[in-house]
Amino acid sequence: MAEHVNQERRRQAIYGWLLLSPAAILLGTFALYPTLATLWSSLFSRHTRRRPSEFVGSENYADLFADPTFWIVVRNNLMYAGVTIPVSIAIALGMALWANSKIPARGFARTAYFTPTLLPMIAAANLWLFFYTPGLGILDKIGSLFGLPPVNWLGQPETALWAVIIVTIWKEAGFFMIFYLAALQTIPEDLKEAADIEGTSRWTYFRRIVFPLLMPTTLFILVNALINSVKLIDHLFILTKGGPNDASKLILYYIWEMAFAFFDAPQAAALTVLVLMVLGVVAAVKFTWLDKRTHYQ
Repeated sequence: MAEHVNQERRRQAIYGWLLLSPAAILLGTFALYPTLATLWSSLFSRHTRRRPSEFVGSENYADLFADPTFWIVVRNNLMYAGVTIPVSIAIALGMALWANSKIPARGFARTAYFTPTLLPMIAAANLWLFFYTPGLGILDKIGSLFGLPPVNWLGQPETALWAVIIVTIWKEAGFFMIFYLAALQTIPEDLKEAADIEGTSRWTYFRRIVFPLLMPTTLFILVNALINSVKLIDHLFILTKGGPNDASKLILYYIWEMAFAFFDAPQAAALTVLVLMVLGVVAAVKFTWLDKRTHYQ
């Protein structure tokens, strides 16, 4: 009897490992191994034809922290994330509330809001490049009606990053709206009817009932927006290439530049490790603290 039980346990264990093996192989091949390889690469010096790479430990990280461009890129990315994330979420929530209400042509409004998301980032960047063209773009044409001079939106350090931020918000708000719209449709109508009976205002109903129920969706969108803020790179190639004077250079573009323009793979690996560490801290905070507060556990 005991032998039969042990055989059944082994059979179930083998069956369980067989079920897990495809996901484990994929994660190990495309997530764990690249991460470990990047960490290992960041501990060696740059390889040249005359000078092979050597183990340098944390020297690449020290050089990175001593590089003024690194701190410019960090500042740019903090500003980029600090503006695009809350503004995109706020606009997405507003669009979802509007598209979920009983308005004429509601389906058309939803399609119009979601259309920018369907465009590839390269196509969207080229579209906005036409808007930003000095003297010929739509923005300058509108400004000329009010007597305003042409502005080189992408060629000035004061406006280049803001121009990129606007493109990102325009592109992402419609995508985030879909999640809010789906979440709004799961809220029971009974809550609205009870609030109307009690004479609750629309603002109070939204603040006390709707928004708390949307917090899990908001957290999901927040995490996605944070990841997007460090991984979007396509539009920079079209709009600014990180210029002028590094005014619009973001972290992922800087990593690409170090690896494939300056051929300094170890330095790029070191910066990649730092990005992964920051995202790991964010993930830990999400799973240990934010999830409990947003799901009311």
